[in-house]
Amino acid sequence: MRNRYIEHFEQAQIKAKEIPQFKAGDTVRVAVEIKEGDKKRIQNFEGVCIAIRGEGTGRTFIVRKIGANNIGVERIFPLYSDSIKDIKVVRRGRVRRAKLYYLRDRKGKAARIKELR
Repeated sequence: MRNRYIEHFEQAQIKAKEIPQFKAGDTVRVAVEIKEGDKKRIQNFEGVCIAIRGEGTGRTFIVRKIGANNIGVERIFPLYSDSIKDIKVVRRGRVRRAKLYYLRDRKGKAARIKELR
């Protein structure tokens, strides 16, 4: 049982932000605002969404990309964070499970996900 005032506040937060529909297996490009001193810049983080968890304003998603020297980089983003400026779905993936943690153990072609047609 949650406080109704907190619930009302969370609903207002959710309505204010425009979020595209995506699921685990989709390739997403997340534009994140980074503050360096008194300057701000937007940096894109593109990779496969491997998990979505939580509900309400506490909802988060994990994006995994392959960085330099074939090292996997994962970031957890709060869905309704103010630092996220834009989320764009690049590709829709065809997967049969909700959490794709098995991709952590795979490399190269074995880590590919088929595209939804």
